[in-house]
Amino acid sequence: MERVFLIDTDTASDDAVALIMALRAPDVRVEAITVVAGNVPLEQAVRNALYTVELCGEAIPVYPGATAPLRRPLQNAEFFHGKDGLGNQGYPTPTLTAEPRDAVDAILETTERFPGLTLVTLGPLTNIARALERDPLLPDRVGRLVIMGGVACTVGNITPAAEFNLWVDPEASRTVFDARFKTELVGWELSRWEATLTHDEMAMVKAFDTPLAHFAIDCNATAVQASQRQTGDPGLDLPDPVAMAVALDPTICTRRSRHHAMIEADSELTRGMVVIDQLGVSGEPYNQAVWGDRAGQDPWVEVCWAIDVPAFKTLLFDTLRNG
Repeated sequence: MERVFLIDTDTASDDAVALIMALRAPDVRVEAITVVAGNVPLEQAVRNALYTVELCGEAIPVYPGATAPLRRPLQNAEFFHGKDGLGNQGYPTPTLTAEPRDAVDAILETTERFPGLTLVTLGPLTNIARALERDPLLPDRVGRLVIMGGVACTVGNITPAAEFNLWVDPEASRTVFDARFKTELVGWELSRWEATLTHDEMAMVKAFDTPLAHFAIDCNATAVQASQRQTGDPGLDLPDPVAMAVALDPTICTRRSRHHAMIEADSELTRGMVVIDQLGVSGEPYNQAVWGDRAGQDPWVEVCWAIDVPAFKTLLFDTLRNG
C-alpha cells in the first residue's frame, strides 16, 4: 500500500540526499515539499529542493515557507554546507518553479486530504509552528511526525547543548514539541560513528556512476570538510538521510522509548536543547512549575536511541545505485 509523505526541509546537502531517498522509495508518494529558511536563506533552499526534485525526474510541488524564525533573525549554516547549500558545485538553475502558495497552506491542505500521512521535518520547525497557530488540530491529522533534530545526549553540533535545526528557531521547536503530535525524534548524533560514510564508502558510491550517486557525494563536499573540522569524525555524516531512513523503515530504529520532552528557548546557554525526562521525574512536585500538566499525561515524544547502521547504509546505497 502506498504511503503518503509530506516533507519540510531547509534544503542543503544532506537534506537533498534525504529527499532523493523519499522520492525513490517504491511504496511512498511524496505529495508535497515545503521549504523553510535554515541551512541557507529561503530562496536558495527552494532552488535546491527544485533542483533535487528535477534530478529525480519528478515534478513534486515545492512550496516556499518562512524566511526567518518566529522571533529571531536567521542564522544559517553556509559555513557547513557552502554558500549555495550544495557544496559550491555550481549546479544549474532548475527549470521547475515553486508553487505560488505558502507552505502553511500546503501543510494544512495536504493533511486534510491525506489524514494519517507521515510528516518528515529536516530543518527548523518554523513552518510547522506557523501551521499550528492556524490550526491547533493539525496533530490529529498527522500519523507520524518524524523530526530530524536535537540530540539525545548533550553533544550539540552548533552549541555544546543543541543541534542546529532546533537551535535556529527554539520558540517554534518548543511549540511543536508541546503539541500532541505522534512525534519521533531522530537525533543528530545517530549519524555519527559507524553511521558515518567512510572515504572508501564514498568512493564506492561514486563508482555506482549514476547521476544521483555523483550528486549525493559531490553536493556534500564542503560538509565533509566542515564535519572533520568540527568533530574530527572521518568521512561524511548524514543526519537527514538517517531520519528519512527511519521514516521509510521504522525497523531501522532499533531502540526507542517514549518520554516527556521540552525545548529550552529562554537561555542562550542551552537554547534549542532537548530536555528529555528519561526517568519520569517531571511529575514530581518540585518539577511542576516547569513541566505543568504535561507530567500527568502519557508522554508522546518517542526518542530513537540507536539505529541498525548496516540497514541504513544498505537503503542509502541501493537508492543511489539505482538512481
